Amino acid sequence: MYYTHQKLIVWQRSIRLVDLIYDITDKFPQKEIFNLVSQMQRAAVSIPSNIAEGRARGSDKDFIHFLLIARGSVCELDTQLLICKKRNYINQENFEKACELCDEVNRRLTKLIMSIKAK
Repeated sequence: MYYTHQKLIVWQRSIRLVDLIYDITDKFPQKEIFNLVSQMQRAAVSIPSNIAEGRARGSDKDFIHFLLIARGSVCELDTQLLICKKRNYINQENFEKACELCDEVNRRLTKLIMSIKAK
């Protein structure tokens, strides 16, 4: 079944971000499995999940609420990526790739929120 949230580019990009975060965190030290890895994966998964849930709610007010939660998760993930970079858990290339994708998703979420509010 093909749901309407799957047509949203922001949802598609956030799924790509989830895949990237899982790939990146697979290489983290064992001691971070239940700390940073778990937090990063949950934050990443939360982004497309909240987009989907908000879209399914049926009202613009609810959709905006869940898009704002998704945007908060993007900022949380961005912060965690910075921590990982400082701890040398992530190389520069993956750090930049993930941060660029976070930035794109954040911008798309903001534009979507603004367009819904403008209706």
